[in-house]
Amino acid sequence: MHDLAALTPLGGAQPRTDRVGDITITEVTDRALASVSRRNGKAAEFNAAAAGLFGTDLPGPGHWAAGPVWTLIWTASDQWFAEAPFATHEDIAAITKQAFGDSASVTEQTDGWVRFDLEGPTVIDLLERLCPVPARRMPTGAATRSVIEHIGSFVICREAGRHFSVLAPRSFAGSMHHALAAAARSIA
Repeated sequence: MHDLAALTPLGGAQPRTDRVGDITITEVTDRALASVSRRNGKAAEFNAAAAGLFGTDLPGPGHWAAGPVWTLIWTASDQWFAEAPFATHEDIAAITKQAFGDSASVTEQTDGWVRFDLEGPTVIDLLERLCPVPARRMPTGAATRSVIEHIGSFVICREAGRHFSVLAPRSFAGSMHHALAAAARSIA
């Protein structure tokens, strides 16, 4: 029998946290992630299922929303990332698909993405060095696609001016972490 151990996107047994100057960079691994896309002609069924499952309204373009358990991030027209605690939603795709039936296409995304949380009073300065998002003007609840060091990413404003999340493809975890840490050192 194999004795396998799960590794974080950065290859560790535990999520990594770095403190550079006033900024904390945290590898977040306790969230499950699925992509949810509304199917054509199924808007009524989809919206009813979303209201029942998520406990919050679906966010529109450029936004995210949090309910009691779920967080939804708008990713494209009629498409969202759904986040929930990994401990209770490890099989997030099956949970979501059961709720939506044939009104949505659902795909598991948990191991396809890495999430880094950036916190601190100089986090805006860090983001301004890395990507063309208007981080200084982003309110809590804003989310946008961008490119950070050639990596297609999502930048999510969790708390205006102080706390952002960056989602990037898991295969770029090391490169993204390096870019974030280097930018943090440049302003420390």
